[in-house]
Amino acid sequence: MLEELYEEIILDHYRRPRNKGKVDPSDFVVHDSNPLCGDEIDISARLSDGKITEVKFDGRGCAICMASASIMTQKLRGQSQLAAQQFIVGFLNMMRGETAFGGKELGDLKALEGVLKFPVRVKCATLAWNAALQGLRQGADKQS
Repeated sequence: MLEELYEEIILDHYRRPRNKGKVDPSDFVVHDSNPLCGDEIDISARLSDGKITEVKFDGRGCAICMASASIMTQKLRGQSQLAAQQFIVGFLNMMRGETAFGGKELGDLKALEGVLKFPVRVKCATLAWNAALQGLRQGADKQS
């Protein structure tokens, strides 16, 4: 049953992560961890004119956590801070089973919907997203 969770797209992002590293200089760096399974992540980004011009992740963790972070960086780059925050909130709501995720094309995020069948793994899939949301909110506070 757990094999269903590790779809090829998740394994691809895990094996060949996109945007892995650190943005330097950055407008924010947020560290978060999941002590229950050992996932640790740092999200760093550069903001310019209200947009995310660069976003990267670094850390270690399970395939779901690392793949989710990789997919997230692809989805957020180029978005306005407000649009990115709304996108993240929509994704987090979907991962809590609260609402269907609407709006922009899901693309690789579709693979993460399978995580809902394994509630203990939702924290793995959302760790990077929560860190990015925190960083974007801090970034917005600095610019106001």
